[in-house]
Amino acid sequence: MAVPKKRTSRSKKRIRKNIWKKKGYLIAEKALSLAKSVSTGHSKSFFVRQTSNKSLE
Repeated sequence: MAVPKKRTSRSKKRIRKNIWKKKGYLIAEKALSLAKSVSTGHSKSFFVRQTSNKSLE
């Protein structure tokens, strides 16, 4: 027979929510850091093929 579960406390709920938010924040921070290093050309782990725009010249 199914038994109702106990309610999760507010503090536990907040802790879990903050962990979930922090994961997203860290991933976003890493992505921004990679974008900055690629745009400045200092990236050692990410290669971007340079294209020349001869049609504009």
